[in-house]
Amino acid sequence: MTSVDDVAGARARVGSDEFADSVDLPFRTDVEVALLLVSRRHRYEGRPADGALPVRSEDPDELRDRIELRAGLGIVGDRYFASRAHVHASVTVIGLESLEAVGAELGAEVDPVATRRNVFLRGADVEALRGEPFSLQSPGSGAVLFRGYRPANPCAWMDHEVAPGAFRAMRGRGGVRCDPESDGVLALGPAVLRTTRPVALGS
Repeated sequence: MTSVDDVAGARARVGSDEFADSVDLPFRTDVEVALLLVSRRHRYEGRPADGALPVRSEDPDELRDRIELRAGLGIVGDRYFASRAHVHASVTVIGLESLEAVGAELGAEVDPVATRRNVFLRGADVEALRGEPFSLQSPGSGAVLFRGYRPANPCAWMDHEVAPGAFRAMRGRGGVRCDPESDGVLALGPAVLRTTRPVALGS
């Protein structure tokens, strides 16, 4: 549930000192970081009909217990880290509830990993973070400040790798492209989302 902190005007504590107290994020929502994905290379290249590129034996596991983020660069070890071609889109956050709704509509079991997003949250309307500053904080770590930018629109690969019809069904709920604005760490499990305005629960 989203609430204003007891101390009015509470500010997000972010991982690097220069960003501390830089953004007013008074609304708190308790969420779960359900999945974290880091992929060192693109797996969806060429024609969707040809299928995704196979995982190489030397590739590290894509699903992680924790990830390290660097301000303005993205997730350490990810394919979009420090990529000039993905300015304001180095990290993609998505709500698991949205994917579950897509699966229910299509009558299919949706594998979140097939969407190739990075941070999968449960408990908040992630789509509301477009164009907004926000922070995520795992227990025992400083909060990581993000800025949400454009929607993570689905591509034609979704019909082949997620489920037939997913390309259309994921429109408007494919997540949000973001950039981290402070260094920090996110881990699986409970976390705190802070925002400038109340955020609806995930549905």
